Amino acid sequence: MGEYFDAVLLARIQFAFTLSFHFIFPAFSIGLASYLMVLEGLWLKTDGGVYANLYRYWLKIFAVVFGMGVVSGIVMSYQFGTNWSEFSHRAGPIVGPLMAYEVMTAFFLEAGFLGVMLFGMSRVGRGVHFFATCMVALGTLISATWIIAVNSWMQTPAGYAVNEAGQFVPAGSWWPIIFNPSLPYRLVHTVLAAFLATAFIVGAVGAWHLLRGRANPGARKMFSMAMWMAVLVTPIQILAGDQHGLNTLEHQPVKVLAMEGDFEPSPDGAPLVLFGLPSKEEAKVRYELSIPHLGSLILKHDPYATLPGLTDFPREDWPPVAIVFWSFRIMVALGLAMLAVGLWSLLARFRGRLYDWSWLHRAAVAMGPSGLVAVIAGWVTTEVGRQPFTVYGLMRTSESASPLDAPAVATSLVAFIIVYFCVFGAGIYYLLRLMGKPPQQGEAAPPSLPHRAAGITPAAGVGASRTKGG
Repeated sequence: MGEYFDAVLLARIQFAFTLSFHFIFPAFSIGLASYLMVLEGLWLKTDGGVYANLYRYWLKIFAVVFGMGVVSGIVMSYQFGTNWSEFSHRAGPIVGPLMAYEVMTAFFLEAGFLGVMLFGMSRVGRGVHFFATCMVALGTLISATWIIAVNSWMQTPAGYAVNEAGQFVPAGSWWPIIFNPSLPYRLVHTVLAAFLATAFIVGAVGAWHLLRGRANPGARKMFSMAMWMAVLVTPIQILAGDQHGLNTLEHQPVKVLAMEGDFEPSPDGAPLVLFGLPSKEEAKVRYELSIPHLGSLILKHDPYATLPGLTDFPREDWPPVAIVFWSFRIMVALGLAMLAVGLWSLLARFRGRLYDWSWLHRAAVAMGPSGLVAVIAGWVTTEVGRQPFTVYGLMRTSESASPLDAPAVATSLVAFIIVYFCVFGAGIYYLLRLMGKPPQQGEAAPPSLPHRAAGITPAAGVGASRTKGG
């Protein structure tokens, strides 16, 4: 039994490792695709060359990020069959079709228009190319919807029945499965997180180049746009996170209690535990620093509302409390830091010093990876907080794994670590090299019509595009 548990733990570590690498690329792709759509829309509206230059600049980065996301995503699907065959057998009739819908709708849509988006700027009209960019952006959002629908069903299962083989199958309509109780909250929270992660990467790149020369119009424009996103979207994300937390408290109270570090029930209002060392064995938070009644105010919007504690639930249903407790605080702390940088930039903007305050630029550079770190911390909170279940309340993780020996799982885990750090490490290094180059200055906008319609020969068009780095 001990060896089997070790194999399950190793399989969980392997899935967490590969998914952590994978998750950052789709999150960046979702935000970057929408950013490219906005850039091209502004270019069409204003005919401003700076928007066209920024579009080409971030398009190269998007192509690399999209490719790395696809490659890392393929690995994930294989693990369902190798390490989690029991989960695939029992949940496959629901999870499988939802994943197939993602491929048939979102991935085909993205793949169908990606070529036009990447290589068609000088070959098709502006309207057609903008339509292709919009379709790729729409495809990333549809893909996120299907994937979040799968994960949300595993968190808050609905609309299912159990057949004679012990499999989860649709009880009738697919609508309750897709639009399960947590889908709207998770989808909004995840998409906004992707937008914010992208905004802070864009802002960091713009700030980096502003520190090296404040006259670059592309660096100024991308930094300004990113800081507007930080100011406007971060408060919305905080509100969305609050609503998501209330939904989680309703359907997964144990997860929220682990996040808050509430081991004992609070009949007269729960405190907000700021910091401490949660001990699952002792069922308490050691060295606790808390604010009385603030926990109930946040979770129930009533400072004296009664809240249960983890001790009200069976101990075998508790998640790893310390991991959930700290990952949640990392996510919240980074969210507050994003808000602070956004407000700082707003002050600089009102004083006409947005491009002059070097300490603001340094802070923006330091905050560049913060969105992706927050995304990973939020994912850890969600997924570890669901333990010890894969399908919440219905199927335990120990029942979901393949009957593998620990050495076999350990060998594949080591192989993944080596390959991932080599391949994706090289990809990330290349992305940083691309971001390290400043946007072009004074570059003419691409032609508004195909070469022949514009009276330009194909050879001249190709030569011009090479000269401009297109």
